[in-house]
Amino acid sequence: MSMFCYQCQETIGNKGCSYAKGACGKPAKTAVLQDLLIHTIKGIAIYGEKAKAMGILDKSVGLFAARALFSTITNANFDDERFYAQIREALSIRDELKKKTGLSGDLHDAATWNLPEDQWIEKAEKVGVLSTKDEDVRSLRELLIYGLKGVAAYADHAAILGFENDDIYGFIMEAMASTTKDLTVDEMIALVLKCGEVAVNGMALLDKANTGTYGNPEITEVNIGVGKNPGILISGHDLKDMEDLLKQTQGTGVDVYTHGEMLPANYYPAFKKYDHFVGNYGNAWWKQNTEFVSFNGPILMTTNCITPVEEAYKDRIFTTGMTGWPGAKHIADREDGKPKDFSEIIELAKTCKPPVEIEKGSIIGGFAHHQVLALADKVVDGVKSGAIKRFVVMAGCDGRHKERDYFTGVAEELPKDTIILTAGCAKYRYNKLDLGDIGGIPRVLDAGQCNDSYSLVVIALKLQEVFGLKDINDLPISFDIAWYEQKAVAVLLALLSLGVKGIRLGPTIPAFFSPNVVKVLVEKFDIKPIGEVKADVEAMMAGK
Repeated sequence: MSMFCYQCQETIGNKGCSYAKGACGKPAKTAVLQDLLIHTIKGIAIYGEKAKAMGILDKSVGLFAARALFSTITNANFDDERFYAQIREALSIRDELKKKTGLSGDLHDAATWNLPEDQWIEKAEKVGVLSTKDEDVRSLRELLIYGLKGVAAYADHAAILGFENDDIYGFIMEAMASTTKDLTVDEMIALVLKCGEVAVNGMALLDKANTGTYGNPEITEVNIGVGKNPGILISGHDLKDMEDLLKQTQGTGVDVYTHGEMLPANYYPAFKKYDHFVGNYGNAWWKQNTEFVSFNGPILMTTNCITPVEEAYKDRIFTTGMTGWPGAKHIADREDGKPKDFSEIIELAKTCKPPVEIEKGSIIGGFAHHQVLALADKVVDGVKSGAIKRFVVMAGCDGRHKERDYFTGVAEELPKDTIILTAGCAKYRYNKLDLGDIGGIPRVLDAGQCNDSYSLVVIALKLQEVFGLKDINDLPISFDIAWYEQKAVAVLLALLSLGVKGIRLGPTIPAFFSPNVVKVLVEKFDIKPIGEVKADVEAMMAGK
C-alpha cells in the first residue's frame, strides 16, 4: 500500500514518510484513509462555499468539517473504523449540500466521486498529497491545509464550550475549495495569510471560551510529585473533559493529575476548588511510553498527542473526542447536554496502585495575557530601567528530535536580563530549569497550551502600544519557535499575518516548504532556520 505524509516535523529524512508506517506510528492504511477523508472535505467545501454565498450553510456542516480536519492531525486518531465512519458521513453531507445548492457542471472530482466501499482504498491512494504534481502549488496547498487543521482544532475546542464563529466555518469552506482550483501563486499566498488571520480569531474565540467558562488563568505553583491515592492521568487539551472528570471523581478517593498539554488546567480558578486535583505528572507527550507505565492508573487522552500504545498500559488507556487508538476504549461524546460518562475509568482507577513518583517539587505557570497585563507596570519599568533587555518567545511543540536540545541550550545561554515567553509543550524543554527571576518576575512566563500563544500576541501588542511603537518588529522581542504538528503551523501563520518578521523556526524547516516557497517566506518575512545556540542567542540579543 502506498502512503506519503510530511505534515509533521519528524517526517522521515525531513522529506516524507512513504513506508509501511510513518514516524508517528501511523500505518499506511490509516494514512490513505486520512487522505480520502481530506478529499471528501474538499467535496463538501465546493458545495459549502456555494451554500455560504447563498446564506444556507448550516453550522453543523462547518463543525463537521472542522472535526474531520482535526482528526487527521498528527498523533490524534489511529483508528481506521472511525475514519471509515467519518468518510461515510462526509459523503452524505456532501450529497445533501449538492441537492440544496443545485450546483452542477464540470466540478472537481472531490465533489462527484462515488464508489463502493471496497474500492475506497484504491481511490485513496490516488488523491493523496502527491496527486498535486507541481511542487510549489502542492507546497502552498498543503501549508494552507495544515494551517486549517490547527484552526479546526481550536474551533472544535471552542464549540465544545458553546462558542462558535460562522466566519471560521466559512473560511474552512473557502480555503478547502481553493485547493481544487488553479490559482496564482499570489492568490494562494494571500489565502495562507488569511488562514493566519483566521487562526488569530480562532485562538481569540477559544480564549474567550476558556476564560469565560473557567476564569482567567492565575499565577500558580503546580505540584509535580505524587500523593498516596490511586490516580487518573488526563492528557491533551480539552478543558470540558477536565471539568467532567473532576466532578465525577470528587469523593471517590481517586486523585487527578494532568499530563502534557493539560498542565495549564492547573492555572484555572474553576479547577482549584477540587482537593483531589493533585498536580502534573511527567513531561511532554512523547514520553508516554515510560511515564504512562509508571503512573500505574488509567489514562484519558482527550485530544491529539497520543503515541503508539504500549502493552504495559493498553488495558488502562481511554480515548475521547477526536482521539482514537485501535482496541482502546473510546468514551462517547456528550448527548443532550449531559456530561461524558467516565465511570468505567474511575472504577478501574480504584483497583490500581498509586503513581510511582518520578520527580519532586513544583513548577510555576499561569502567565496568560490577563495575568501578565496585571503585571504590566513592573514589566514596563523593568524594560525602561534596563533590568529586562529582551523577551524571547519560545512557544510551540516538543518532540523526540535530538536537535530539540537546542531550546534547552538557548534557555540556559540567554543572559539573566531576558525573559522567555512560552506556550505549548515546547516549555518542557526548560520549564523545570532554575533560571531565576527579574525583580520578582519569573524568567519563564508560561501562558498555557499551544492555543494560548494568543496570549503572547496580546502581550506583544500591548507592549507595542505602551511603548508607542508603530511596528511590532520594533519591540525588544525575538521569536524562536519550535514546531511539530499542525496547530503550531496555525500559530506560525497567525504570527506572519500580524507582520512578525525574523522568526527562527526549528528543529527543521518544514518538509512541505518547497525551495521556492521558502524563498518567498524568507524574502517577505525573514523566516530563518535555527542555528547554533550561542550564535543565535547573540543575534537575538542584537535584535537580528
